[in-house]
Amino acid sequence: MLLRHQANFSPVLPVDLNGPAVARLDFSARNPRVATADLRDTAAFAQLVEALLADQHATIGIGGYLENRVIYRRSAHFGPGAAEEPRSLHLGVDVWLPAGTPVLAPLPATVHSLADNDNFGDYGPTVILQHELEGTVFYSLYGHLSRREWQLLRPGQLLTKGEAFATVGPFPENGDWPPHLHLQLMTDLQGRNGDFPGVARPSEREKWAALCPDPNLVLQSKFI
Repeated sequence: MLLRHQANFSPVLPVDLNGPAVARLDFSARNPRVATADLRDTAAFAQLVEALLADQHATIGIGGYLENRVIYRRSAHFGPGAAEEPRSLHLGVDVWLPAGTPVLAPLPATVHSLADNDNFGDYGPTVILQHELEGTVFYSLYGHLSRREWQLLRPGQLLTKGEAFATVGPFPENGDWPPHLHLQLMTDLQGRNGDFPGVARPSEREKWAALCPDPNLVLQSKFI
């Protein structure tokens, strides 16, 4: 259903995600610079992101849908312990770009719910929007936002297509990450408000992929 409507989406960010400034970033174990880095220091993590972009002569990074990542080892929020499988499968797309970048509604939307998920390594300020296409309701989640604009939003608030409603947040208020936007689509919130798993266990890939379609249906970047 979303695929049929790709032409209807407006940009989520006021940048060209198909331009020469964009590069795909790999945060899986395949990337030795990431696999061996100590990412618990967010400032050092941000320097690594800048270096990875500079290596590709880029200033904006993108990628991550269904990527089995090593970067979540930095936070106990994703790993319950040695006896259980940790969560490392990313369910959204991340766009790594400067804090303060506006975030825009890709379609007419209603603010479904808000939360400040402030665990270390979590989403930080989060917005979930509700959309409808051909009578089908679906949701988009925006994580790692700035608190300033986020505090002005209210559940039930109506947004027009292309309207700026948030900005990319700085660390540590964005969940203590290098600045980036996490965009995720969900067909069913399963009763949740202001939060939804953005990282899953790799063994449950099929289940979560069915629930969380590829956000590049909206972003339409050639780099992912």
